Amino acid sequence: MRILTTLTLLATTLVLTLGTARAEPSAEARAAYQDMQKTLGLVPTFLKAFPEEGIAAAWDELKTVQMNPKTALSMKQKELIGLAVAAQVPCRYCVYFHTQFARLGGANDGQVKDAIAMAAITRHWSTVLNGSQIDLGEFKTELAKVLDYVQRPTSKMAPGPVVDAASAYEDMEHVLGRVPAFMKKFPEQGIAAAWREFKGVQLNPATPLDGKSKELIGLAVASQIPCTYCIAFHTEAAKLNGATEQEIKEAIAMAALTRHWSTVLNGSLVDEDQFRKEVDQIVAGAKKAAKK
Repeated sequence: MRILTTLTLLATTLVLTLGTARAEPSAEARAAYQDMQKTLGLVPTFLKAFPEEGIAAAWDELKTVQMNPKTALSMKQKELIGLAVAAQVPCRYCVYFHTQFARLGGANDGQVKDAIAMAAITRHWSTVLNGSQIDLGEFKTELAKVLDYVQRPTSKMAPGPVVDAASAYEDMEHVLGRVPAFMKKFPEQGIAAAWREFKGVQLNPATPLDGKSKELIGLAVASQIPCTYCIAFHTEAAKLNGATEQEIKEAIAMAALTRHWSTVLNGSLVDEDQFRKEVDQIVAGAKKAAKK
């Protein structure tokens, strides 16, 4: 009996020891960590938080899409898309990361503001569309008519000040050729202000960001809400502004990547101060390398 008890204790100890022993990273994971060290100057904490079994693939995806200088979208465009998505997740880690890297890619204060505003506007009208249960088929039919009118406007009316619902609807007729059904669902007391914001930022060709970049940002935000109405709208509007199929794919992929790493960062409770220090270190290293 004493022998059986002893064997049982030994077996239990062995199981516990094997269960808690940490296996060495695989050759693939080690190679990924070495490449991170070489590329970034360190292995970021949030990347260490990802399972070793998938880190090589996750790192390769990050490098081939977001960090790739040869994609259809520029670094600045991709990082502003990441910032816009992060701003409305919301994810404090990703907002900091994408702001710093957008600036590294050449974004100025106005462009950063534009990206965040586009995220807010997309969320705003997504809420109205979904909450009002607009018929999707009718929305798409109306969208096609608006896009056709925008390309071949017929109104000769000089735009006047938008101060109330009546003047807002009149201005929509001038700009869009109609008053969209989802705009009619917004309270009349606030439609003048809501329309002025929409027109002043998203439809304005004179803002710091060009129309294509703004619509790609809207598409990226819409893709991960998700909002079928807004995806349809921003896809067509992006194409109208010159976006290619590849740029559209990359914008959606950036939304997916931002959501992916936001989930890892928040779920792993990565220390925010440490994260910011690591981001600053990576940015400083990139600036130093660019001067060589």
